[in-house]
Amino acid sequence: MADTIATFEAGCPMVEVRELSKTFPDGTRALNNVTLTVKAGEFISVLGLSGAGKSTLLRCINRLVEPTRGTVMVDGRDVTVAASDELREIRREIGMIFQQFNLVKRATVLTNVLSGRLGFVPTAWAFANRFRPGDYEDAMANLERVGIASKAHQKAGELSGGQQQRVAIARALMQRPKLILADEPVASLDPATSHSVLKHLEAVNRDDGITVLCNLHVLSLARRYATRVIALKGGELVFDGLPSEIDEARFKEIYGQDAEELEIR
Repeated sequence: MADTIATFEAGCPMVEVRELSKTFPDGTRALNNVTLTVKAGEFISVLGLSGAGKSTLLRCINRLVEPTRGTVMVDGRDVTVAASDELREIRREIGMIFQQFNLVKRATVLTNVLSGRLGFVPTAWAFANRFRPGDYEDAMANLERVGIASKAHQKAGELSGGQQQRVAIARALMQRPKLILADEPVASLDPATSHSVLKHLEAVNRDDGITVLCNLHVLSLARRYATRVIALKGGELVFDGLPSEIDEARFKEIYGQDAEELEIR
């Protein structure tokens, strides 16, 4: 699949966020003047406590959440001002993976994976859940890639949490994305399953050059998988650097003075 997505030069900006702020109608300020650049091919972990602004940041990048102020550029295109047709085109190149999987649990695994192509088929086909023959081949190949091709005809709701998240990864790959946004993809999984899921994200980042921006709670996972870490606290960017640069002082800056220190050892 690498040749289907390698339409950009590694190291060039994939995402540029400038002075991004988001205040919700109830007055909650989720992001405050966040500025950062994500280069193509990076695997970036976003760290921070619950409520730090991690999910809002990712959802502003693909405009599932409307920013209050600021600019978001994805692959050179301004997401924040894109009209509906252009926004739809931009989102085709952004795979989204959610904490709760967002699968249709009564549908088969194969149908869920094929839904990753809905933005690429004629509208009438989408309503009829109709796809091109090559889409079925790609869906099975992506299920094989994440190790669950044998589950293709089972209902998604019958799978374990880790298996469902692998279905979500396969679905995202159906878009042939340049960017994957993973919003707490392992928060509801046990440690062993968390590593299994993150290894698949690591593989698509390494082998396909897909840029990954992944929200995580646990520093040890960021150390293992990320090439770079950014951290949010109270909606503000408080760290941007290598995982190895997060020492005890940085750890407490991100998580608070009362945070357990075991993670940094």
